[in-house]
Amino acid sequence: MNQTLNFDPWVQAGLLRVEQALGNWISSSAPAGLGHSMRYAVLDGGKRLRPLLVLAAHQAVAGPPGQLNSANFEEAALRAACAVELIHAYSLVHDDMPCMDNDQLRRGKPTVHVQFGQAQALLTGDALQALAFEVLTPSDSLVSEALQARLCGLLARAAGYEGMAGGQAIDLASVGLSLDEASLRDMHRRKTGALLEASVRMGALCGAQSSAATEVHMRQYGQAIGLAFQVVDDILDVTADSATLGNTAGKDAASDKPTFVSVWGLSRSQEYARQLLEIALDSLSKSQLANTEPLRFLAEMVVNRSH
Repeated sequence: MNQTLNFDPWVQAGLLRVEQALGNWISSSAPAGLGHSMRYAVLDGGKRLRPLLVLAAHQAVAGPPGQLNSANFEEAALRAACAVELIHAYSLVHDDMPCMDNDQLRRGKPTVHVQFGQAQALLTGDALQALAFEVLTPSDSLVSEALQARLCGLLARAAGYEGMAGGQAIDLASVGLSLDEASLRDMHRRKTGALLEASVRMGALCGAQSSAATEVHMRQYGQAIGLAFQVVDDILDVTADSATLGNTAGKDAASDKPTFVSVWGLSRSQEYARQLLEIALDSLSKSQLANTEPLRFLAEMVVNRSH
């Protein structure tokens, strides 16, 4: 990757599109203050890594500008980007609650249950989850019903027992236990990796150059980045402070949760993150797609981030 390339304009343009779309689709008029808590949970915060992965994967398979159906694929990609962020936000709202991780701080501000109460937080997460699939299936869209169905299927599996919810269940059941390496990878592949992988795969479906071969390479890239993100999260939990993270630092150790650092130690965990980065970049090279620079940038950002 050309390290002299500046991706700030690309990131800012993507963030602006996603933020505006989310602002439009999360209604402030939902009853009994629900719209307010939904907007609080989603807007004006977070890295938006998952939406950016959708947009970057879409860009890699989009084909030449002006190609037939390019506007349809563009709309599908934006809707997919917002849907994955809504699922991610719902999961954070529920994970932060006292019955789960009992976190007080998220994205540099009080968590939803602290700000609005536990009942409202539960309903906020429920509503955000439902909205994700509503965004993916508009009745007035030019996006084909077949593509809508594929996107919904990918997102549902990533969020359900095969993915995020299943991983969280394993996580809660593993407090105070010693997990072997295979079990630790499986937990994090589900809990964190599944939604990141789905983001890449959903974006890769939204383009004229999407193919079975492309999907294989995008899946390999997504799996590597998904696991790398969690490895780095575990590293930062012991090396960064709460002000830097915007979340509560040291919470995994305090909760006696198994992590890559607790199982492998800091040095080996850092080396594993670098290995996963190489796997991700190699998958992009093998895809032979012309426009993978944003995906390369995001992979390096995941592994080299400080928060």
